[in-house]
Amino acid sequence: MSAPLLMLASSFLFATMGVCVKLAAEQYGAGEIVFYRGLVGLLFIGALTRWRGGDLRTQIPMLHVRRSVSGVGALTLWFYAIGHLPLATSITLNYMSSVWMALFLMVSAVVLGSARVDARLVGTVLAGFVGVTLVLRPSFEQDQWLGALSGLLSGVLSAVAYLQVTALGRAGEPEYRVVFYFSLGGTVAGLLLALLSGGLHAHTWSGAGLLLATGLLATLAQMLMTRAYAIGRALANASLQYLGIVYSFVYGVLIFDESVTGSAILGMVMIVLAGITATLLRAPSRSTPPSTDP
Repeated sequence: MSAPLLMLASSFLFATMGVCVKLAAEQYGAGEIVFYRGLVGLLFIGALTRWRGGDLRTQIPMLHVRRSVSGVGALTLWFYAIGHLPLATSITLNYMSSVWMALFLMVSAVVLGSARVDARLVGTVLAGFVGVTLVLRPSFEQDQWLGALSGLLSGVLSAVAYLQVTALGRAGEPEYRVVFYFSLGGTVAGLLLALLSGGLHAHTWSGAGLLLATGLLATLAQMLMTRAYAIGRALANASLQYLGIVYSFVYGVLIFDESVTGSAILGMVMIVLAGITATLLRAPSRSTPPSTDP
């Protein structure tokens, strides 16, 4: 498959995973979903690595710890948001990570005095936040403010996780090792969070199926995306990932009977354009994937 087709498939699988998470949230807490998602990924990547003769030993464990802390935090907040907001809204807020990255670059330039702040980045950040306002105002009720805040914070932590993934890539860590230790971190942190919030729920056949699907879809989507960045153009791939918002919008309307106003659609478009612009201005390396899956 070509890189664009891989990204189309990856975005579709991530959006489908969001559907599974939203349905599973009716039976399980966010910590439990993170735990089972991590456990499935851990077993899958571990078996695949063993089959291919890879090596999971690392010389930089603390980098993996930092990546896991930020990534698992983003994932937990995102799963909570999916369970409490319209699907397209929660996924759009998580995709704000590129805009947060642009904001980080601006703050870094000001604090370090290393470079003049790019006016295009300022415009990108402002457009992104205007988009958030348009998305949230018509799309969630007063009692959904915690879900909205969780979605916003998941985008912030996703941007931090992206920085850690970049550092791991520069240190020479292969993608499968990064995904393995992230899954390990998710398994441990998810289990602890689940135990602290009431323990693990008993399974039903439908619930177990949703949890298994969540883990498999997320792992497969991550692998397809990683392959796309290995063989394709990073900027084109980063743009195509935003199709996940379109997929989730269609899912929300067809499966969850969600209504999205014209203002919300305009806000989503603004966030997508801001994210693509921020990606273009950042000009990331060809081989480093973004944090679509925190």
